[in-house]
Amino acid sequence: MVFVSGQLPLDRDGALVGAGDMAAQSRQVFENLKIILEAEGATFADVVKMGTFVTSLDDLAEVRTIRRAYLGTEPPASTLVQVRALVLPEAMIEVDVIAVVHAR
Repeated sequence: MVFVSGQLPLDRDGALVGAGDMAAQSRQVFENLKIILEAEGATFADVVKMGTFVTSLDDLAEVRTIRRAYLGTEPPASTLVQVRALVLPEAMIEVDVIAVVHAR
């Protein structure tokens, strides 16, 4: 099992990506998740649970579109929670996942 803690929209240098832009932030979060999963020998197909935290539901369609690009049309069991704020005030989204990597 691979447990990936909440990923924020940060680049490799720790700088926020896409201030005020939910689509850009969502893409960065999913790219971060992809890199971590690959490092553990997993893919998004191995994800069995996802938790998504957003500061606004106004851009939910953008989040879903980007999630679909990475996870396909049948995402894993998921929880979506609107929160007042995230640890970084400019961050609009945070996502954590659990993956089960089967012997290949």
